[in-house]
Amino acid sequence: TAGKQKPYMYTQGQAVLNRSFFPCFDTPSVKFTYSATVQVPEGFTAVMSATSWEKQNDNTFVFKMSQPIPSYLIALAVGDIVSADVGPRSRVWAEPCLIEAAKKEYDGVIEEFLVVGEKLFGPYVWGRYDILFMPPSFPFGGMENPCLTFVTPCLLAGDRSLADVIIHEISHSWFGNLVTNATWGEFWLNEGFTMYAQRRISTEVYGLAYTCLEAATGRALLRQHMDNTGEDHPLNKLRVVIEPGFSFFLGVNPDDTYNETPYEKGYCFVSYLAHLVGDQSKFDAFLQAYVNRFKFQSITADDTLGFFLEYFPDLKEKGVDSIPGFEFDRWLNTPGWPPYLPDLSPGEQLMKPADELAELWAADSLNMEATEAVDITAWRTYQLVYFLDQILQKSPLPEGNVERLSKMYPKISKAQNAELRLRWCQIILKNNLEAEYSKVKDFLHSQGKQKYTLPLYRAMWGGSESARALAMETFSATAPQLHVNVQNYVKKILGLEVVN
Repeated sequence: TAGKQKPYMYTQGQAVLNRSFFPCFDTPSVKFTYSATVQVPEGFTAVMSATSWEKQNDNTFVFKMSQPIPSYLIALAVGDIVSADVGPRSRVWAEPCLIEAAKKEYDGVIEEFLVVGEKLFGPYVWGRYDILFMPPSFPFGGMENPCLTFVTPCLLAGDRSLADVIIHEISHSWFGNLVTNATWGEFWLNEGFTMYAQRRISTEVYGLAYTCLEAATGRALLRQHMDNTGEDHPLNKLRVVIEPGFSFFLGVNPDDTYNETPYEKGYCFVSYLAHLVGDQSKFDAFLQAYVNRFKFQSITADDTLGFFLEYFPDLKEKGVDSIPGFEFDRWLNTPGWPPYLPDLSPGEQLMKPADELAELWAADSLNMEATEAVDITAWRTYQLVYFLDQILQKSPLPEGNVERLSKMYPKISKAQNAELRLRWCQIILKNNLEAEYSKVKDFLHSQGKQKYTLPLYRAMWGGSESARALAMETFSATAPQLHVNVQNYVKKILGLEVVN
């Protein structure tokens, strides 16, 4: 925990983990309402993903969720937590030592995103949109539990530079929570549509250039994932076959199918559907109609694509579902790189200066005059992330360049923003900059998010002797504060024995 004084308990239902919390049909194809009565010790507060709750005597909390939801969205947390209002229908929850930072970061922000979401996709049906900042050991970026999103405290960058990450979780209010994939084999229905919705909201709020830049970083992650697994890996299909085992215990855990494909390849497929329509406002209207048609239901890709062709009869008549190379069936059932990529060229105006600056830093003879002429003070998070990704690709840099870069840009090398810290730590390791190893150690001590923790252990283990020693030392010190799944993943990287 952040406060390190009192214990903290939380549940994580997605994908099929709530069966160990209460008896249920633990499948997204079944939706139901629920109520719960939770008694907790004095000095603790309970919160749940519910539309209403009240506190009764003897520290008992009564919750009701009046809208039907799948089992994986039922969530409970109990801890030393307090709240602060940040909008007309939103509050932040956190440990007392984090509440001021949380309020400052999100005051007024959430309502702006919700209003844009409602304009694009229809009414927000869940009443409240609260955020619970989890303990640093929480292994995920966010979990879109309705009415109460669970998020990593890594979002508290101190300058609102990661506030827009919450747009993804807000977008799930329509895509995932309201219209849900009926099976985990079609997870892209939740995540591909949510990525598309997130980027629509982001375009309205921040403009097209910035959104294209953010989407370009997403595409780079997809490329990285497919290079690691091989494009033809069966998990790189949008419709994944999750075979049940020949005994109950040997089936595939849907969590093991989790990767970038449903998010980014799914986003490309939804973008392709928008491209077929050819008019943004018409496609926005389709998304509203889609949400309205399937709200509170669990559906398959066939339902989605059938409704798309029914909504646009002229496209159905043209046979857009079977254009050679772009067949809907190919999108769903063939692994590999997306057959269509949305145009991200509006992001060039932000990428080009970052590309040029990275080139300067990778040059053998460093042109200090040219680098000093580039002012990065106004660059927003994803422009800096993009720049650091280029530096990482070009690393190791010529002797002494990383040290100079570190001194010249304290905005990067001393950043509290987790996305920047991750990349700066990767650059330190790729360039074997031992003088800044403490930054890697501090970052891994401060949080346990899987997305940040595993790449750094991989980089340390693939690095020098001293980097490997740093990995062992840091893991032995931080293992008890990591989620058990993350502990096991790190053990695999370090070649340690995994205890089930």
